[in-house]
Amino acid sequence: MLQAVKNVQNGAVNDLEAKIKGSKRELTFRAPTGSGKTYMMADFMNRILQQRSDIVFLVSTLSKGDLAGQNYEKFQEYTTSGMFSALKPYLINTEVSGEESLFIPVDYNVYVLPRDLYKKNGKLMQGAMHNFLLEMTNELFGQKKKIYLIKDECHQATNNLDDISSTFFEKVINFSATPKLSRGQVPDIAITDEEAVNAKLIKRVELNEDYDVPVEDAIEKLIEIKKDYNNLLQTHPCLIIQISNGLQATKEWERKIKPALDKHQELKWMLIIDKNGGDCDTNDDVKKKLPVSRWRDYAKLPNSTIDIVIFKLVVSEGWDIPRACMLYQVRDTQSKQLDEQVMGRVRRNPRLLDFETLSSEAQELATTAWVWGVKPESMNKTREVKLWSDANNDITQHIKIKTTKLEGLNKSSDFDVEKFMEQMGSEPINSSIFELYKKWKRYPNEVQDMCYQYCGNDISKWWAFMEVGDEVKRAYNTYICDYDKSMILNKEVSFPIFSSYTETDQSKRIGSWVWCRKDGSGNKFTFDSEAEREWAEFLMDCQDNIDIINGDDDKRFLWGKNFPMSSEIKYEYYANGIHVSYPDFVMKDKKGKIHIFEVKSVNASKGQNIDSAEYKNKIQRLKECYKACSKILKDHIFYLPILKGDDWSLVKYEKGQEDTISEDQFIESLNK
Repeated sequence: MLQAVKNVQNGAVNDLEAKIKGSKRELTFRAPTGSGKTYMMADFMNRILQQRSDIVFLVSTLSKGDLAGQNYEKFQEYTTSGMFSALKPYLINTEVSGEESLFIPVDYNVYVLPRDLYKKNGKLMQGAMHNFLLEMTNELFGQKKKIYLIKDECHQATNNLDDISSTFFEKVINFSATPKLSRGQVPDIAITDEEAVNAKLIKRVELNEDYDVPVEDAIEKLIEIKKDYNNLLQTHPCLIIQISNGLQATKEWERKIKPALDKHQELKWMLIIDKNGGDCDTNDDVKKKLPVSRWRDYAKLPNSTIDIVIFKLVVSEGWDIPRACMLYQVRDTQSKQLDEQVMGRVRRNPRLLDFETLSSEAQELATTAWVWGVKPESMNKTREVKLWSDANNDITQHIKIKTTKLEGLNKSSDFDVEKFMEQMGSEPINSSIFELYKKWKRYPNEVQDMCYQYCGNDISKWWAFMEVGDEVKRAYNTYICDYDKSMILNKEVSFPIFSSYTETDQSKRIGSWVWCRKDGSGNKFTFDSEAEREWAEFLMDCQDNIDIINGDDDKRFLWGKNFPMSSEIKYEYYANGIHVSYPDFVMKDKKGKIHIFEVKSVNASKGQNIDSAEYKNKIQRLKECYKACSKILKDHIFYLPILKGDDWSLVKYEKGQEDTISEDQFIESLNK
């Protein structure tokens, strides 16, 4: 698995773990569908349970699509594999025989509750859940536990649980790809789609939002990529077609979809309307003999021969099929939130675990999804861009940017594990191997790697390492945070030939920088924030001092937005794990110096839930990073332009020296 994926997931869980220890009672965690939400949920619970024995988690999960059972099975898998061994999961159900009373045991620490079981007139509402919660939390019963409620897919209402929330739940953590802002579910911790796509955690989307495009277009695209998918990814691609409910579904199937499928007898399809078998069909004679309840399981397999799956809304939640790379939506859901849930079904990376072993062509294929007719509210149109060029000029040869990376203690030639262990000495460990393994799992990946390199398969050496494991971890943290030691020159790069950005309402027409719109439809570009757009306007005013390329019929100034897609212009820094900063803009002045800008704003932004202390802490981490970068890259100057009100202040780093300057002083420095 790519280190970037681990960094994104681990960073998000680190943030959640830190915030849960604060005073805020309800937190919201937002992560795109396909980014490993269940894994991160389990990781978070495992960390808390390792630290505190008085905590119990109640995970409220949708009953739809057997999602509760899937989550429970995942938690069990993580426990038995030793990955998250602190979890002791239990699936709450109401299946009791005869007059037997419903009972929920109290000797577990993770309880998975199918949301629909706790509703009016249900067996859980007849005292069983109330008794369980009382027994867990009431001091008189001897448990004295604190219950953390996790609301999985929190955009769905949980009214009955909400009614008792203040009585029984110490903390409430909302998890969703589409949290409901109208309920106050503004994300406290979020993995953005852009972050997930850049890390190759989920696929980017090629979107055609026209509902009038014939289904044949999607089928032809499936046929076009099928051979490459099989050869390059060793996986059969799958097209999902989403249809309406009720009688409308029958009309769509008979008039629009079935006639298109009949033209391609070589393709295998499944129509799954009802999990119990109603209105279901397939042209696979072998699978037709199986119960419909097994069709979905078969369709999920990487080498399943089913090319096309036709579903109604049930596809939106609780069904993971990583080989699905196309979605054709017949119906208009009128729900942009639901659209995003549906789209998530085709954005999973089918080769996430061994992605780095794939060829560049295979990687591109594995991280592309094709979607017709879906336009989630949170997903604006993606615009592709390309670097300007002509017959005599190549921008990548005119602007070169040096980058840095962090190298861990395990790579340092000055550190020897065996010598370190001898110097520290050791005392016999009284803990069991299970307790030590829990501790070992909390170590950073680099410390675990050092352990592997030292002990190999020798268990006695593993025990010896664990005797000083905490000291090794402290030495690692001290080293990685000392950028004078851990930061090294990485490689020299330039802007990527092709990139893309997601449209926002912060637009600016720029006709003479390094980028062109790939579709040739003008020179309007958009930015992630108002601050970014304003800084782009400022750099346009500085163009008299920016290096220039004169082409046959055009001229280009050597500056541009560092669109993260495919960009290698990035710098690593440490903040409870290794993170990556993609600076916002890069320019080359007429004297050949490279200027790098990471734009920030301390102004309040509508719709954002920013922890000011956390934001200031991030800015501080970036300052430390760029100061260290400027020591290594002496011909690069780094800036953090910070917008406060209508004014800018620029924190400037050159050759390891920090200075705060104004816009006018910046322009003056270019003229010197």
